[in-house]
Amino acid sequence: MQTGRPFVMSIAGFDPSGGAGLLADVKTFEQLKVQGLAVCTAMTLQTESEFFGIQWQPLEDILNSIHVLMKNYDVKAVKIGVVKDAEFLNEIIKTIKLINTEAKIVWDPVLKSTSEFSFFDLNTISQLGNVLHQLDLITPNYNEYKVLKENGFFENPRNSCAILMKGGHREDNVGTDILLENGEEISIEPHDRNCVYYPKHGSGCVLSSAITGHLALGENLEQACRKGKLYIEKFLASTSALLGFHS
Repeated sequence: MQTGRPFVMSIAGFDPSGGAGLLADVKTFEQLKVQGLAVCTAMTLQTESEFFGIQWQPLEDILNSIHVLMKNYDVKAVKIGVVKDAEFLNEIIKTIKLINTEAKIVWDPVLKSTSEFSFFDLNTISQLGNVLHQLDLITPNYNEYKVLKENGFFENPRNSCAILMKGGHREDNVGTDILLENGEEISIEPHDRNCVYYPKHGSGCVLSSAITGHLALGENLEQACRKGKLYIEKFLASTSALLGFHS
């Protein structure tokens, strides 16, 4: 078995354009020199600018894939992307922790596509139960944070994991991310405000997978978020097109 790099797993959707989901995550893992594993939650049909449809994978198949991979590889960190509803998320988290209580888990709460196709069923938020404290980080953008808050996500004291509120959609202090950890609010500023950053398909996937990769490499949460931000800024500046380059 390959032992030179820590194993990192993405549990996310398949995007045939390669800009988001599993393919984007594994590209990011490779650049960070961590060994990427992948479990597919959904097959999508999309390009970088249009979304046509989604076919959810059976939950039993997803959980079985997680079980097989984690029993055979020492997975240090897991990134969770698009999931159907609270049941999917609950069962995925429980399966991960049942096999490896030490695995770091990052959830990127993909609620809608840029074309407004809804993924996560917000009506199930109240069913998330007491597993969310087992997450190490969730990474909503500014709009997703507001939606989650409006739906009572942060009212439950059991939802006590750290939050990275991404600043790309903010009207003020655009590009400034806010890390909320242990009651502390940490601002993570852009590295170069003079640089031109272009919108990218899958940028949320890339950032969350970069953070997950750095956690697997032993960085603490704040440093993983800061290094993840540096990675995503290079990605956003890589080209003016909607599909970015990893380097």
